[in-house]
Amino acid sequence: MAYTKRIKETAIKMMLPPENTPLKKVGEILGISDGTLRNWRQELRDNGHSLFTEDTPADRWSSQDKFLVVTETMKMNETELSEYCRENGLYADQVKTWQNNCINANGNITAQIAEIMQQDKATQREIKQLKKELQRKNSALAETAALLVLRKKAEAIWGPSEDEED
Repeated sequence: MAYTKRIKETAIKMMLPPENTPLKKVGEILGISDGTLRNWRQELRDNGHSLFTEDTPADRWSSQDKFLVVTETMKMNETELSEYCRENGLYADQVKTWQNNCINANGNITAQIAEIMQQDKATQREIKQLKKELQRKNSALAETAALLVLRKKAEAIWGPSEDEED
């Protein structure tokens, strides 16, 4: 069903701060299906808007929503940040933690890559050693099997050896 631009704008306004109306309630008020509202919400997220719902606690938001909050608040001073947090039902400490996480997200990546490469080399060495040991054991097993077959053939031809007769 196609909705008018005015209805879509009204629904979007209800979803955005400071209202942050849950989708279910917007759907009931405006008579719009949940699927359509979810699509519109995803469009907004794709365009850089953070959308919050009162029924989802801030610590369970998606990484995308947290990142959008960080981008919106990064240049704010303490007063602006406090006001933003009040409007959106957040704590300034939460937002600062998210900001620090974003800033440090790739900070130690080279060290991690080097460590992973070392672990990979060690694993490759261990695999090579285990393959070599397996090959040695397979060879020993094949030799033992061949000796047993020869022994049985010799016994069949010449009879039991003198050691086994006693």
